[in-house]
Amino acid sequence: MSDTRPLQRLFALALGVFRAPAGATRMSVALVYGLICHVTFAAAVLAMIVAMFFGMSESLGRVPTHWSTIANIFLVLQFPLSHSMLLSKRGAGVLAKLAPRAFGSTLATTTYAIIASLQLLALFVFWTPSGIIWWQAQGMVFAAICSLYALSWLLLIWASYDAGAEVQSGALGWMSLAQNIKPVFPDMPTKGLFSVIRQPIYVAFALTTWIVPVWTPDQLCLAIALTTYCLLAPRLKERRFAKRYGADFAAYQRRVPYAVPRSSRSNPKV
Repeated sequence: MSDTRPLQRLFALALGVFRAPAGATRMSVALVYGLICHVTFAAAVLAMIVAMFFGMSESLGRVPTHWSTIANIFLVLQFPLSHSMLLSKRGAGVLAKLAPRAFGSTLATTTYAIIASLQLLALFVFWTPSGIIWWQAQGMVFAAICSLYALSWLLLIWASYDAGAEVQSGALGWMSLAQNIKPVFPDMPTKGLFSVIRQPIYVAFALTTWIVPVWTPDQLCLAIALTTYCLLAPRLKERRFAKRYGADFAAYQRRVPYAVPRSSRSNPKV
């Protein structure tokens, strides 16, 4: 089961902003980055929910037919490639340079969330639809799929909470800067959905691409591409965790499966 520590951390971090020490420049930068982060984050989530609900058949992309496939491939690839790169050591250096020098390292998680949100916005807003609709749910089937679609998003929110809401939302960076403290990252997540599988965020994200009420070739291509990323990219994350947490992560790997839950009978004893 999930515990209350992620919520307590986020609440304490947010409350600390109201008791922040003086520093007009530092506070102004923190608030500007925080506002940009959470507005773009909310816009990206909304764009994803709406675009995939309609099977990627409704968006603002209007690239001519001859070039639309190339444009859509670029939109799909730009998110996973840069998303993974920014999580590397080189990416950390890039993130530190995307804010005023004195605050770059502290704002890294916020800057990362802003970039990821802008990338997702570009993908789901500027996709050029093919205009082909293969299947659209009706009646009770529509209601059932809509319920499952909502459930997949709730699972994604739950997994993000278990991983550390302050990190996943980008709040850790700007709230730490506002208080003039060093960002404190949460420990390796093992509670809640992370006690069932090791990569619940990626699995839930992949599920949102498949449980939709409208199916088009656009949605199928998107679902295949993003699911492939969601299954492969966490391998890089686990390498970082293995270096950071050592034996603790090795024991966690033996105890908890990667992406598919085990039955209770097959759980290994550690």
